[in-house]
Amino acid sequence: MAVYVYTANGGAGQASTIQGTITADSPRHARDQLRAQGLIIRDVVQQKAARKESRWSQYLTRRQTGKVTGLLQEMSTLLGAGIPLLEALDTITRQHTGRFQQSILLLRDHVAAGGSLAEAMSHQGSLFDAVCLSIVEVGESAGTLDTSLASLVDFRRRTAGLKNKVASALMYPCIVLGLGVVVSLFLMTYVVPNLLEVLMSSGKKLPFATVVVKSISDFLINWWWLLTFVVGATIVGVPALLRTEHGGMFWDRLQLRAPVFGDLIRKQAIARMSMVMSTLLKSDVVFVKSVQIAQRTVRNRVLRDALVACEKAVMAGRDISAALESTRAFPPLVIQVFAVGQASGRLESMLEDLARDYDTQVDVTAGRLTALLEPIMMVFLAIAVGFIAFATILPILEAGDVL
Repeated sequence: MAVYVYTANGGAGQASTIQGTITADSPRHARDQLRAQGLIIRDVVQQKAARKESRWSQYLTRRQTGKVTGLLQEMSTLLGAGIPLLEALDTITRQHTGRFQQSILLLRDHVAAGGSLAEAMSHQGSLFDAVCLSIVEVGESAGTLDTSLASLVDFRRRTAGLKNKVASALMYPCIVLGLGVVVSLFLMTYVVPNLLEVLMSSGKKLPFATVVVKSISDFLINWWWLLTFVVGATIVGVPALLRTEHGGMFWDRLQLRAPVFGDLIRKQAIARMSMVMSTLLKSDVVFVKSVQIAQRTVRNRVLRDALVACEKAVMAGRDISAALESTRAFPPLVIQVFAVGQASGRLESMLEDLARDYDTQVDVTAGRLTALLEPIMMVFLAIAVGFIAFATILPILEAGDVL
């Protein structure tokens, strides 16, 4: 089935123009459906699917995370009220517009053709990740799709909150540092040259601090093109290097060893991993598949390799905790949780408690990081701007003393 965009008028006594989309096997089938609704058809055009999504298009799709969570919440509510899946999708479709509405229509088309919801979601991988697909698949098989979707919504919201904590902790220092760089460049390329021009014309020897500032200012003015080239090459080259296996592994190891930052990154990854595995295990996804999906949600290669080792140990029948301990990537608390959870059969509940504990630790660490970076940024900016002001004012004061 395809998606068609139509323009029509209302029935008798209604002169309003109606525009919308409809799914049908052919243009004639679409017209028959619209006539059955009492509409007077003006135009029906098939919605052409893009051959291949650009990176920018994929980025915009990934930015619709909030809409996807809202869609899953609405489906859970309607299904829990006893409304059939197709009718629920039809209801939700009318609440959205544009590209996201077309994505819901594609879901509806696949389900109407006899396919499962998980299969329909798998055709839109940029919107629905592996965690979503696994939980929906298990929910459909067990006949508990509404509760599975509710569990998935809770997981997505907790994960989004975890990301926001880290982003909020780094946002203020980045803004302050960016403004400091802009102000310093303005002073060095515009204010300082104009102020020192008169002093240099007098032929008087400049203080050492003023000479240093003037040298930096002259370099920025005369060699700005070289500086721009170096910055541009760094922006392009460093990400390309980090995309390689060796470069990415080196960077991920360096991140984990960094003071404060490394602790924050490790705790965030463990909290996310625990959330994913706890949610999947509670949804009756087998442990090996849960570990495989968790590997895709952890970005740090060091921690991801540790999960791969854990998967191999389980497949070989070995103990999970021993495999994790041999990687030296996880703290003793995480290893102990896996050991006790495996022995007691309560791994999903213990992982949920672990995720909640590390979520709190991420919040505390992010607060400490913000409290640490704020004074450091302020002192750094005060020293930089103060040195420029001192180097500029000092020769003026010395000239005043001579007079």
